[in-house]
Amino acid sequence: MVKDFDRICEKYGDRLYAAAFNICRQPQDAEDAVQDALIALYKSDKEFESEEHLKAWLLRVTVNAAKSTIRLFWNRNRTSYEDYMDSLVFEDASDKTLMDEVLALPEKYRIVLHLHYFEEYKTREIADILKLSENTVKTRLLNGRKLLKTKLEGWEDE
Repeated sequence: MVKDFDRICEKYGDRLYAAAFNICRQPQDAEDAVQDALIALYKSDKEFESEEHLKAWLLRVTVNAAKSTIRLFWNRNRTSYEDYMDSLVFEDASDKTLMDEVLALPEKYRIVLHLHYFEEYKTREIADILKLSENTVKTRLLNGRKLLKTKLEGWEDE
């Protein structure tokens, strides 16, 4: 069992939730994915080399749990996340527009952009977490940025 479990939950809970929500786009599913990852940690007797190793492991387990959740039949046939997005409060209307555009990207771009910009992982670390080659991560980052730029062109004029 991992020492300081409460501290780990407090420290990484929000980050794990953000990564899971980025994939699931449903708050309850994201919460379930985080809970699954934390339960796996609690039950695990794995020794972590460092705090960074622990964080990367938790993110990998959370991402996998979130991906598993969206593959479920009942989940594929559920309504979209627009109702939830309408209930969120943003300080600036442009923040909501940006969030909508990022969430509209295909999953393979969303998750690498999230890990790179919000979690501040380097491409090598993202490759390890997602079990991809570093070149694949770089390509997805490049293509995700291009898609986002195309969607947001002219946005800075507003």
